[in-house]
Amino acid sequence: MSDEQVVVSAEFTARPGLADEVDTLAQDYAASVRAEPGNTTFEVYRRTEDPDRFLVFEIYRDLEAFEEHLRAEAGTAFNARLTPRIVEPRTVLSFLTPAGRS
Repeated sequence: MSDEQVVVSAEFTARPGLADEVDTLAQDYAASVRAEPGNTTFEVYRRTEDPDRFLVFEIYRDLEAFEEHLRAEAGTAFNARLTPRIVEPRTVLSFLTPAGRS
């Protein structure tokens, strides 16, 4: 198990006319994730220049906390509701490392 934080961004695009519905789903899910003991940050953003595009910024205490997040039933339910409402086949995840660190 790694003691380093896990930092992730997730991006997805709402289907035409569904951005507000996707926003509501994401905000509800955010409240659930923020209650997870290993989550330190879960913020949902919409791109100013294209409000159908979303970016979620997530930080977990460590790898174990992130893996627990992935196993949580709330995530499975959220993704089942989100996937038919977005353009991509699934959210696009990027794992991030603070600049200046290897």
